[in-house]
Amino acid sequence: MAKEVEFYIKLQVKGGQANPAPPIGPALGSKGVNIMEFCKRFNAQTQNQQGKLLPVVVTVYKDKTFDFVIKTPPTSVQLFEAAGLKPGDGSPQPNRKKVGSVTWEQVRTIAENKMPDLNCFTIEAAMKMVAGTARSMGITIEGTPPWQK
Repeated sequence: MAKEVEFYIKLQVKGGQANPAPPIGPALGSKGVNIMEFCKRFNAQTQNQQGKLLPVVVTVYKDKTFDFVIKTPPTSVQLFEAAGLKPGDGSPQPNRKKVGSVTWEQVRTIAENKMPDLNCFTIEAAMKMVAGTARSMGITIEGTPPWQK
């Protein structure tokens, strides 16, 4: 018989670096989850993504057991990496001051990576979503979009 779900907890944790300190400890501890078990399992699963910011959804059941799903890194983090910027270096005025640029090929790579977490069906739609995020961050996209060729 399926377990009854009590809570969903959404966190953003760096890969391989989960520890019981805030924000993980208080978020999980207040729901009765074994914090150290979560940290050990999360760190074991994310060893190959060391230091990358990863969204995780923890499902807590009535008997205080849990499962978690690790999502792909946020689009903004991937765009910062592709543009060669540090996270947090977005433009304060994205419509006037541009801080970096990426190519449509890089946008396609990010869109293919994010496809399981996006609510679209085609790679072109995913690329448009990534392009919108880039535009709102002050990152320009060089070249013409593949669907306009």
